[in-house]
This record gives sequence, C-alpha cells and structure tokens, in this order.
Amino acid sequence: MNRKVFGIPLPILIGVGLVVVVGGALLTFAAGSALYQMIEAGGHNTPVPCERSEGCSFWQPIVFSALFLFIVVTGFAYTTLLERKYIAWFQQRVGPNRVGPGGFLQPAADGLKLIFKEDIEPAKAYKAVYRIAPMLKAVPVLIVMAVTPLGPRITIPWVDGFWYNVPLYVSNINVGVLWILAVTSIATYGVALAGWSSNNKYAMLGALRASAQMISYELSLGLAMIVPVMLAGSMSVVDIIEAQAGSPLNWFVFQNPLAAGILIIALVAETNRAPFDLPEAEQELTAGYMTEYSGMKFALFMMAEYLGMIASSLIAMSLFFGGYHFFFVESAPILGVVVTIAKVVLCLIGFVWLRATLPRIRYDRLMSFGWKILLPLALLSVVWTMVAVVIGDVFGPTGYAIVSGLMFAGLIAGAYFLFGREKANEDEPEVDEDPMITGERRGLGFAALQVVGGVLAVPFVLYNSGLKLLDKLATLAPEPKKKDDAPKDSSAD
Repeated sequence: MNRKVFGIPLPILIGVGLVVVVGGALLTFAAGSALYQMIEAGGHNTPVPCERSEGCSFWQPIVFSALFLFIVVTGFAYTTLLERKYIAWFQQRVGPNRVGPGGFLQPAADGLKLIFKEDIEPAKAYKAVYRIAPMLKAVPVLIVMAVTPLGPRITIPWVDGFWYNVPLYVSNINVGVLWILAVTSIATYGVALAGWSSNNKYAMLGALRASAQMISYELSLGLAMIVPVMLAGSMSVVDIIEAQAGSPLNWFVFQNPLAAGILIIALVAETNRAPFDLPEAEQELTAGYMTEYSGMKFALFMMAEYLGMIASSLIAMSLFFGGYHFFFVESAPILGVVVTIAKVVLCLIGFVWLRATLPRIRYDRLMSFGWKILLPLALLSVVWTMVAVVIGDVFGPTGYAIVSGLMFAGLIAGAYFLFGREKANEDEPEVDEDPMITGERRGLGFAALQVVGGVLAVPFVLYNSGLKLLDKLATLAPEPKKKDDAPKDSSAD
C-alpha cells in the first residue's frame, strides 16, 4: 500500500523533490559561474575584500553568527529526527510519523514539551553550580564552530553599489587547531560539575567516567590533529582546507588514513556517543550525569550532545575530508555551502549507524583501548607523516608518495600479522583468553604473580605465627592472685 502526503503518492513526491533539487543545483551552478565570470571581467563592480571595509568587517561577523546559529540550532532539532528515523529503519520500526507530514514537525513538538515540562531541582544539590553546568556544556560546543568555515569566500552586492568578497566564517585565527582543542576540553567541565553538583551517586559516577574518558581520548585526538597541521604547514583551519583544494585525492584522508580513523574514533568518544556512551549508561547509572536534570536544563544537555555531533562532523570534514572542496566548487563558490552541509549530514548518518550497530563496551576495555591501542597508533601516525614530509621536501612529491605508500603497506601488514592470521586449530571454538573470564591459571605471568605474592606473604605469616607463639607462652605462666580475690571469712557475717 503506497503512502500519500497531501494526497500525492510518496514515490512521486520523492521523485519530484529530487528533480527540483538537482535542477536548482544546476541553475545555481550556471548562475554562479556567469556571475563569477562577470565579476572577474573587471569594471566598477570589482569585488572589495571585506577586511578592507570598516562597515563590512563590523557587520559580517554579526550577521554570519546569527545565520550560522539559526542553521546550527535548526540542524540540531532535525538531527534528533534524523536519528530517530534511521534507528527505526535499522530496527525495522516505523519511527515518528504523527506530528506533521511524515513526522517532520516532531522536533517542534519535543521542544514545546520540554519548555512546559516541570523543572525539578534536588533539595540538597549545589544550586549555583547545578544551574550553570548545562550552559558550560552547551556554549563551548557553539563557540568551537567559530573557526570552521561553511564555504569559500563569496562575492555579494550591497546597497552602496559595490561588490564585497565575504568569508563564510566568524574568524580565521592562526591557531585554529589549538582553539578547537582548548574549547572542546571546556565542555567536559559542564559534565563533571553537573554530576558533582547533583549530589547523586549515579550522576557522580557518570561525571567521573566522562572525565577519565576525556583524558584518555583527548591525547589521541591532539596527536591526530597534528597530522593535518604538518601536511598544510599551518594551524589555521582555513589554510588546512585550502591545502586540500583541487582533486578529492588531495584530501588528507588519502595521505594518512590512520590519523583520520583515529580522529573519528576520538571525536565519537569526545561526544559520548555509542559505543562510548558509558557516562550516561542507563542500564548502570540510570542516566549518568543527567540523572537529576529535567525540563530545559535537560534539553540543554541533549542539545549539547547533538551540537557536538555537528561540530565533530565539521572538524573531521575540515581537517581530513577536504572541507567545502569538491567538484565545481571553484567555479561556483556558493556550492561550497551545499557540499559542507552534505558532508555533515553524511557524518551524522555515520554517528547514527554506529549507535545502531555497535554495543556499549565494558568500561575497563574502553580505557584500555584508548591507552593501549589508540594512543600508540596516534604516535605512529605522527611519525608516518613526519618522515613522509621530510622525504617529500628532499625528493619531491614522488618521494613523498613512495614513503607514504610504504608506511601504509607496513601498517596493513602489521595489522594482518597481529589480528588477521588464521588460528592453527580452526575446529576448536573461539574462547576469550581473558583470565578474568576463563579463570585459567597458567603461563609465565601467573607463575611470576604467585612468586611475588609468596614473597609479600612472608611478613604476614611470620607476624601471625609470632602472635600465636606469644599467646601460648602467656598461658604457661599462672596469673598471680590479687588481694581482692582472697576468700572472705564467713564467720564475720
């Protein structure tokens, strides 16, 4: 049975929508190309860089920030709908379909529900910290996106008769990567303070988990960010994106896929998304650091999580996946915004796919993965790029390509040697070799542990034996009778 929207069968509506979108993109490309050629031809409409105009340099950050916040907040609302729809599709359910056509107005209904929901505060919570913690979580996520451009510089006309070349970012600071690392770390304070101020053991455990997880994966995240900095020779996010211009083969993900993979894993862990959602595991901690929050305070935490997904997508896209660069963007710069939004949506679908596919891992294994596997691989990726860049400076692009290829081949061979070899006895069922599960007592490690335990037990054995010996010696000597214990004369009574 075909579904209908406004009386129109859904397949026909989807087909018409695709035709409109593709036609609009082609018309935009044609108009942008013609406009760009007209401007490049010169004349009195030669574009003026926005930085050289006092009015443009004053109003551009304000107007762009307002538009950007509107786009991002609207994107956050519909990211919730995207996740619910895709999770339902993965689990063969219907998903939200009641509010609006196809459930399209469900985010508005959720927002109204949270606005009018009762706001309950624990009686023994630290009120000031309890109230400010959601803002400490949400605001840094918005600030971190100030240095990530949505597209290349575009030329627009203004009422004064001039054309202005306007950037599509708030600020281009020369330490943009450090800005991202610093601001993303601040958001963890919101989680930690929320758990502490709630005066709840489940919330406190969630806050401690989030803090430990941030420390573990922030190191790998920083090392992975060093790779595009070395490849581009700059810490500016705009310069890193421009270094990936041209063919998609120039994207840094093809020059160091190991660092790109580490960055993606670390960003997923930083946003506390599945399978790294231990700080809010409902099976263990009720809701983790958000246990005591309701109403709009809870909405701020939820908004911060989805905004963190959007910010992580922008960061990964800018550092390794070419930013706004793709085919035809150089000819029609306005298409850069469309490319950016498309890449972010694909990354968001990847977040949802991970949640629907991978289970939550045990906390000790999460920490072991961060320290024992991810961090050494991050160091290896930095060494990979460092050697390749030095060889490339000496022998040119050919030497760089050869060294990068050898590094990649060595990495694949090492991974196959460690994890991909077939076991000798294929008929035997695979068992977990963790002694905490199997209880096996064998191997050199177990023997060494027994020796060390025996040596440490000697003083305690001697202490217990000495106490018992002293007790026996004390029983051999009779106790002297006290004067008060002498028998009384019954005749005196």
